[in-house]
Amino acid sequence: MVVHSSSSAEPAAAEVLHARYASRLPASLEKLAGPRHGVVELPLHVAWSGLRAYDLDRPRLCMGLYRTVLAEGQHEDLVNLLNHDLLLSQWPVLRTLVSRHVRQVWEKAFPELASRGAVAA
Repeated sequence: MVVHSSSSAEPAAAEVLHARYASRLPASLEKLAGPRHGVVELPLHVAWSGLRAYDLDRPRLCMGLYRTVLAEGQHEDLVNLLNHDLLLSQWPVLRTLVSRHVRQVWEKAFPELASRGAVAA
């Protein structure tokens, strides 16, 4: 009989995802200096299939861009493509569209997001 221990030296998938998302975070939300209006085309390393151009003046497309960048963007993508004010205004809905791991990492790092999420809940 083979017994597998649940305490392994390898980190759990959730820990790996949390670490990955946390390593990409800006120092503060004010560092998010992306555009507020117009069409933004995502680089291939962020959006490798499907839609790549998003019109920030169309709410559904803006939400789609933020969801994609939060999930797939690297640090530089976050600070160059996301806008502080747009993120704050969209967060109550956006937090329900991103993965639990993304939501937890961002809300832990930035309490102002967590408080906006709590108000919407």
